[in-house]
Amino acid sequence: MADEPTLGEIVRRFEDRLTDVRDDIQQLGTRIDRKVSQDVYDLRHEALSSRVATLESLREKDADRLVATRRWLIGAVVVPLIGVLLPVIIMLARGAGS
Repeated sequence: MADEPTLGEIVRRFEDRLTDVRDDIQQLGTRIDRKVSQDVYDLRHEALSSRVATLESLREKDADRLVATRRWLIGAVVVPLIGVLLPVIIMLARGAGS
């Protein structure tokens, strides 16, 4: 009989467990209050998806613009430069050979 707890000790243990459960429920309530609702999450996800899509389209436009700039550079600078230098090189090569 000495190993069995007294009634007062059982009540104290029960109150301790009850206090622990109350603390756990309070902590869960605090965590739930901080949780984002599914509607807000979905709205944020949609906004982020549209933002990413916009950025991707802008990136593609910038890439197209870069290609157009390179083509312009080749057409406006390199081709005329070759057109001017090529006859000079040909004349120098013929003149040096004669």
